Amino acid sequence: MKVNVHRTTLIVVIFLFLLQGCAATQQRRDVVKTGFLSASEQSMLTEGKGDHEALLHYINPDADWRSYDKIILDSVAVWKDKETKDVSPENLQMLTDFAYSHLHEALTKDYAIVGLSGPGVMRATFAITEAEASSPGADVVTSIIPQTRILTGVKGLVAGGKPGFVGTAGMEVKITDAQTGKILAMAVDRRGGTKDLSGMTNEWNDVEKAYIYWAAASRYRLCMLRGESNCEKPEA
Repeated sequence: MKVNVHRTTLIVVIFLFLLQGCAATQQRRDVVKTGFLSASEQSMLTEGKGDHEALLHYINPDADWRSYDKIILDSVAVWKDKETKDVSPENLQMLTDFAYSHLHEALTKDYAIVGLSGPGVMRATFAITEAEASSPGADVVTSIIPQTRILTGVKGLVAGGKPGFVGTAGMEVKITDAQTGKILAMAVDRRGGTKDLSGMTNEWNDVEKAYIYWAAASRYRLCMLRGESNCEKPEA
């Protein structure tokens, strides 16, 4: 009997260790259309092809990315619709502050953050379009008890293939020339949790991890657009 208990404990410990190495979030397979980008702007978007590209994006083929060395980083906005209407003002403030701080930290590594338009200045506006908290207790249960995972499978994946009980987040961005208003790039993306156990006591962990990823991915994509060879890929 003791051997079985020890064996079960060992299996659980090994399983938890393996889960710690899983990606914190993953890209969703669909997008939620909002009004943050106009209908004409949405029509310019095409499907991303990988290499940390958003689900939908637009890159101005005539943009001279090397000519920009400064950014006006607008306060992160929240697009209020059915995807965010149930999030409290306090949580929305927390999420926008969290997203902005990581975007600011990532972009200041390559650009000067400024407040006025001028030569070589881009303007970046990020909008939270979806924010759904996870259920930390349920995350733990479905992560370590196979029978419950099967039950989740019976209930099916929620829209877009997000596993039950994990958080999800949506973000849209528009980057323009600060002087002319010319659109340089746009992106629409969604990410969902993967039952990673790190941060499992924080119901907003999956959403926060998505913001951390998007901050790093924004820096990476801009680096690639400048044609540099030492661009640092974000962790998924």
